[in-house]
Amino acid sequence: MKYKLGDFVRFVDEKLEGFITRIIDEQMIGVTVEDDFEIPVPAAKVTLVHGYKAPGTEIINPGDKSPILAAEFKTKGVYLGVVPDAKANSVVHFHLINDTSFQLLATLATEKQGFKGEYAGIIGPNSSAKVYSAQLADLQIWPKVVINILYYTGQNVEAPAPLTFTEKFKAKDFSGSKKNLPIINQQGWQLRLDEPELVIDAEKLKESFFQSAEEKITLTKPAREIDLHVEKLRDDHQLFNSTEILKIQLAHFNKSLDAAIVHQLPDVIFIHGAGNGTLRHELQKILSKHPKVQTFMDAQKEKFGYGATRVVLK
Repeated sequence: MKYKLGDFVRFVDEKLEGFITRIIDEQMIGVTVEDDFEIPVPAAKVTLVHGYKAPGTEIINPGDKSPILAAEFKTKGVYLGVVPDAKANSVVHFHLINDTSFQLLATLATEKQGFKGEYAGIIGPNSSAKVYSAQLADLQIWPKVVINILYYTGQNVEAPAPLTFTEKFKAKDFSGSKKNLPIINQQGWQLRLDEPELVIDAEKLKESFFQSAEEKITLTKPAREIDLHVEKLRDDHQLFNSTEILKIQLAHFNKSLDAAIVHQLPDVIFIHGAGNGTLRHELQKILSKHPKVQTFMDAQKEKFGYGATRVVLK
């Protein structure tokens, strides 16, 4: 397969062009055209559009080979960055980011009913390389990723032990907010590869459940209108299924309701949308049993239709 996810292609027999957003098999690919509709097409029926370079395929800061003073030699800073494609948001690109003064001899393989080599190369100091691409919609069936890294320098600095990173990614790995990634200067999710995993101290975790009232974080006063649409709550909402989205919305609802009660608001409006009515039903089930709720009703139908509920507090 000569094509990669994110490549910009033109149809041979039709006046269409778009981005490759799925590799179906060795002969078939999925191309998302201008109206965001993905079309299955034989790979032989498209051709690359010259002049377009997929984000991440360029070499960034190949690294200065001049000697570095010992005091300035950076020994830490190896990251895996996951960045949405600038043109095809359903595709993400994996970048190995070397923010150290070492050269990295790196390989990436995927494991799913056997191993498949995806990348091998040298990543210079203060540089990065795109090592893998994947379709976000297929997150649940992504293969396990195995990265091996050797450190090298010609300078009088001891290299760290070889690094191995193995991960079967899940939706929760992309649940945090995106941040600006070092070297590549793009927004994405970041994993630090050269730091040990955080080990949770069970005793300290237990103590956190028994904090005194003074130690607990105070609830911020909420707005009078609270939007529960998941796209307002999470940047990564496309990674979750309907059950997970409902949990996120209910958690925000409960937290906001508690805050409204603590701050003694007379009422508060929750915007849940009309949809299939599932979220509205769940909210009303909670409100009907809540001891601090006086009553609830549809809020300003002329403004929200049946998409919001006004809650009057005691």
